[in-house]
Amino acid sequence: MPKPTNNDPAARQRRQTLGIVFLTLFLDLVGFSIIFPLFPAMLDYYLPSGSGNGSLLGQCIEPLARMAEASGAADPKFMTAVLFGGILGSLYSLLQFVCAPLWGAYSDRVGRRKVLLITISGLALSYLAWCLAQSFWILVLARIIGGAMGGNLSVATAAVADVTSREKRAGGMAIIGIAFGLGFIVGPAIGGISSQLNLLDHFPGLARFGVNPFSIAALVSLVLAIANLVLVKRRFEETLPASKRERAPAPRSLQVFRIFRSGPPATRRTNMVYLIFMLAFSGMEFTLTFLAVERFQFTPAKNGMMFVFVGFVLILVQGGLVRRLAKPVGEKRLALTGLLAGICAFSALALALSLGLFFTALALMALAVGLSSPTLSALVSLYSDESEQGAALGVYRSAGSFARAVGPLAAAFCYFTLGSQTTYLIGACVILLPLAIATTLPKVESHTDVETTG
Repeated sequence: MPKPTNNDPAARQRRQTLGIVFLTLFLDLVGFSIIFPLFPAMLDYYLPSGSGNGSLLGQCIEPLARMAEASGAADPKFMTAVLFGGILGSLYSLLQFVCAPLWGAYSDRVGRRKVLLITISGLALSYLAWCLAQSFWILVLARIIGGAMGGNLSVATAAVADVTSREKRAGGMAIIGIAFGLGFIVGPAIGGISSQLNLLDHFPGLARFGVNPFSIAALVSLVLAIANLVLVKRRFEETLPASKRERAPAPRSLQVFRIFRSGPPATRRTNMVYLIFMLAFSGMEFTLTFLAVERFQFTPAKNGMMFVFVGFVLILVQGGLVRRLAKPVGEKRLALTGLLAGICAFSALALALSLGLFFTALALMALAVGLSSPTLSALVSLYSDESEQGAALGVYRSAGSFARAVGPLAAAFCYFTLGSQTTYLIGACVILLPLAIATTLPKVESHTDVETTG
């Protein structure tokens, strides 16, 4: 099959779609991750005492405070704040777990563009609610709306699958990984800066409208969501032809556990590999700052630079290695290499008592995620029928959301009961299971045998 020229309309659409998907996910993830550095301060604001003050929120927080004190933590109030943030993050991820497959399947029937417009609009609404969240429960409502509308990733991933050939599928998925890496670098940085700006210091009267000390961060997220909405509305061209939409199966009843029993066997096994790997990785990600403080006395600024380092390596891996090696090496081999790197990374973190070994472990972890995540999503896409790309990739992303809901809480429990070294050694052992499952995945059909362009 001849290579497309620069004048090929299909090639132009592919480049434009990939560019818009990249910007869409980058803006989305920046807005999503702005809140990360704010959780401890948010607890101080919504519950100044840190534990039971007679309110419903106080009654919810009190068991966490007791758990923090029982753990022997040097700063129980900070530990309570971390658990508080983990629960809010888990709420968001649980809703993504439920809704991502539904949005993906819906996009198989009505097209990617319509669903992206709906979900981005919903995210903008959630940020507006956060901006006016004088009450903690309005904040919870904002997180519920945001989690339910968090279907952008599965739909955008399906759009990439629509416009990329089989041989370029992993490279296309790497674009999503680069957007992830950049988003998770820029978002927390903006959150940290905006936390220093409080509208109420200058306009105290705005408090009656629900404006709070975190409204600047929420406004930044809202502006990014609106810009994202305008970008998709004006520039994003539908990637799923009407003929393929007509072949999409009718929506089925809610099946949040389709991860374990839907699709071809190869797809189910790939989802399980991703689910178990992300359980370990999300737990590591959540406890990493504790490890840095415990062993190296990192300040918040140093923790921020640590994540910048991880994000930088992640971008290099997904923007360089994956896009160049997917075709000659194959998606399955790259995924296996990533899982092996993950085992080495967890083992090194468990033993890291010097900064050199610590940052080597971080680089290995970024390598593990950078190789595994895009290649596993590419495998799910390649194993699935063209008419069910949205649904299949929605289930895959739902597996990741479920892992991010469970992994941090499980890792925090292990960390504060068993210690850091044992926790990371357990993580290394956990990754042995997805590695074993991944070895049983079938070989992908030759890249040159079939083309699946949108």
